[in-house]
Amino acid sequence: MTDSEKEVAQQSLQERNTTSKDGTSSEELEFDYTEEEEAIVRRKIDWHTVPLVTLLYMLCFLDRINIGNARIQGLAKDLDIVQGVRFNWALSIFYIIYLLVEVPSNILLKAIGPRFYLPLLVCGFGLVSLCTAFVKDFTGLMVARAFLGIFEGGAMPGMAFFLSCFYKRNELLFRIGIYVSAASIAGAFGGLLAAALSQIPSWGVASAQIHTWRNIFFFEGLITIIIGLLAPIWMPTDPSTAYFLSERERKIAAERLLREHRSDPAKKVTWRDIKAAVFCIHNYTCALAFFLINITVQGLSVFLPTILNDLGWTNTQAQLYSVPPYVCACVVAIAVAWLSDKSGQRGIWLGSFACLAVVGFAILRWVENTNVRYMAVFFVTIGAFPGGPGFLSWAMNNSAGPSVRAITSAYVVTLGTIGGIVATWTYIYYDGPKYHTGHTINLIGQIVTACCALFGVLYCARENRVRAAGKRDHRLEGLTEDEAEELGSRHPRFRYWT
Repeated sequence: MTDSEKEVAQQSLQERNTTSKDGTSSEELEFDYTEEEEAIVRRKIDWHTVPLVTLLYMLCFLDRINIGNARIQGLAKDLDIVQGVRFNWALSIFYIIYLLVEVPSNILLKAIGPRFYLPLLVCGFGLVSLCTAFVKDFTGLMVARAFLGIFEGGAMPGMAFFLSCFYKRNELLFRIGIYVSAASIAGAFGGLLAAALSQIPSWGVASAQIHTWRNIFFFEGLITIIIGLLAPIWMPTDPSTAYFLSERERKIAAERLLREHRSDPAKKVTWRDIKAAVFCIHNYTCALAFFLINITVQGLSVFLPTILNDLGWTNTQAQLYSVPPYVCACVVAIAVAWLSDKSGQRGIWLGSFACLAVVGFAILRWVENTNVRYMAVFFVTIGAFPGGPGFLSWAMNNSAGPSVRAITSAYVVTLGTIGGIVATWTYIYYDGPKYHTGHTINLIGQIVTACCALFGVLYCARENRVRAAGKRDHRLEGLTEDEAEELGSRHPRFRYWT
């Protein structure tokens, strides 16, 4: 955001905070709009943010999980990582680097702005994916995965924060649900694309032949770079400067968020904001659940082709059979996000679908029949995939102010990413083809996820009752109006989503 844009936003906030004797702000008295106008603005924002972010995250996830598709197309054999845990280490290094850069990346995003920063990350991980096509050994693969973690680390929390700057709390999960559903789209599309790209005849110079699994990395990386370079043309910076809105519509877009969040969108991240995010109990509830969801989602995303291959299907069949569970997961995740926004509830939906994943992993753990086990994969993907965007949105819904939300989104994803590291060790070579250990870990994880959802509902409902009874009003004693607004989600009038 430029200095002039910050001045406009600050001036709008100051006008909004100028109140009349009856407590009505002068901004609300002078500027008003209808629900129809707001709906028109929201639809325009939808068309210019959600599809683009969904596409970018699909590419992000595709470049992350294509190593699983490449593995059964010859990568493991060519790089001598068929046996042992070398493949698991190649997955782990990505998540270790990934979690270290998430919070710093979101702070940079808040300072630089999303229009060029997010596409820069996209171009970065696209370039790394393309270069992975040329690795010759295990060491080269480790280096490539480490650099991939650097660029992908800021993508998911950055895109979530970007959307939170355009939408109200009751609008957010549906939009985040759509873009995070790109993970399941990538899983489905990745299997089809990998099956097709691996059939391209060998090409390139004699010293760097591109074939089978190398085609997967090369062409998927190239596509990502091209789209990343084009993204700034379509991507807006913030509601108050959105190029696709008229002057009045920009004012409506900014004002509707100011009226809900009562905070300055141009405010820089401070240590107070960091503390508000780090010391929030609800954030840790969501982060623990996100951690457990990640064990399942990230583990399946990389190992599902191998799991299906070990059920007795050929390499190409395993790629193709991985598509339907992801398609179903995508549809259900979007539906759950929409229903959750409409009902104003988070925990009940998240807990219910975690129970479905529990059933799926119980079947995978103890049932031998191949067709029944394949059905269980549907239960697992449908039950687990809505959890990621759900718990992330829940944490952001209950964080007041854009600066705190920026830290919250990155912090929750950072803690959750540790689950990605665990996921890389849940399905190891020695445990195949039944993978009892991996399925047991995920079974327990989904049980605890359901418990986290229940605890979150009870905690938030109790806190709302306490505040409604006036038992948190002492927090306002001796504070000016501006100081009271700085309380954020600790303000007695703030209500948590359950």
